[in-house]
This record gives sequence, C-alpha cells and structure tokens, in this order.
Amino acid sequence: MIVNLQRKVKLEARGYAGFLAEALAAIEEAEGGEAAVAFVSDRRMRELNKLFRGKDATTDVLSFPHEPDDFEAMPESETLTTDHRPPATDDRPPATDHRPPATDHRPPATDHRPLTTVFLGDIVISAEQAARQAAAARLPLELEIKQLILHGLLHLCGYDHETDTGEMNARELALRKKLAIE
Repeated sequence: MIVNLQRKVKLEARGYAGFLAEALAAIEEAEGGEAAVAFVSDRRMRELNKLFRGKDATTDVLSFPHEPDDFEAMPESETLTTDHRPPATDDRPPATDHRPPATDHRPPATDHRPLTTVFLGDIVISAEQAARQAAAARLPLELEIKQLILHGLLHLCGYDHETDTGEMNARELALRKKLAIE
C-alpha cells in the first residue's frame, strides 16, 4: 500500500507500487513480504523523527519494522488457509415464531493456499526532503523516491548503516544497479 498524506509536493503515490513490488522481489531477505509506504510533509516527518529517534529535525526516510503480536507468531510447520471461519452450526433452540431457522449462507471455502505474505513494516518518506535532495543531486524526483523506498526496505530487512561496517551501503548500491535506479 502506498499513500500520499502530504500536499506540498505533487506526486502520484500509486505510481510507485510497481517499483515497490519489484524492489521487494529483488531483495532476498524480503521474499514473500509486503511493506507500506507513506509520503508525509516535513512537519510530520520532524514530529515522527523526534518521537521515535529523539531528533528534532526532518529526515528523508524512516522505517518502522513490523513486530508480530503473539497470536501472529506461528510454528512454520502449521499451515494457514484463507478459511478461518468456525464451522457452521445451528445449536439454537427452536424458534418461537414461524420463521425458518437460520442457515449458513456463506460460500464454501475453496482456497486452501498457504498464507505466505509477511508484513515487513512501514516506510515514511518526507516528500519535501526528497524533492530538496533530488534537486541538490540533479536527479529526477521519481529516482530519488525510488532510492528512498529501497533504503527503507533494507532497514525493514534488518540492515542499519549507523551500526554496520558498510554492509547496508554495499547492498544498497548493488540493488540500485540491479533495479536501474543509480
């Protein structure tokens, strides 16, 4: 899902859905995963950065990895199906009026494919900061945003350029080349 929650920078948020899917497919650690992207204003990004990182300034991208609740964690040996409905029963006492008893009008469950999609988390991008960075680097805004989406995805996959010894940067540069967003 991609949403545009700001009005200062003109962009077509939904236009990045294809790139998001392509990037997710290119990152082995993200295989079978999904992520959400939100474009926000500098003001909102500054609030988020202060709240979650203690930094009272805007930034270009923040990533919020999804942490599953206890009920979401399930042994890999178990397979879920898309039919999570309890069995239909009609254990009610006989009706006192003359209406026929309620019946189960749900369509039969036929889709028993395993649920393999994993929600990786949320990526928040300051559209204003992205526009400034694109202008400074003389890049099209679309390219800058794609690079920020990729950067955010790598954070969702556990990479951290602030604590590693260059692994994230090397991985990002290789993926930029693979995805043709250099």
